[in-house]
Amino acid sequence: MRLNECQKGQKLKILKLHANEELKHRLISFGVMKHTIIEFIGEAPRKKTIEIKVGNMQVALRAQEAQMVEVEVI
Repeated sequence: MRLNECQKGQKLKILKLHANEELKHRLISFGVMKHTIIEFIGEAPRKKTIEIKVGNMQVALRAQEAQMVEVEVI
């Protein structure tokens, strides 16, 4: 399952980042990396932005970036 397919309030485990090296480094700097547990907070009205919670920090990702994050529901 991809991050952009998830529902509000779901707890997720990141399985893999399907992104280029530059984007991977950017995501990792936010704490979005393999085996991390995150919470899907919600999405913008037009679904162009996805908001997640990583630890105590909330991060907004573009829908295209969220599509590159493979997750599983826990």
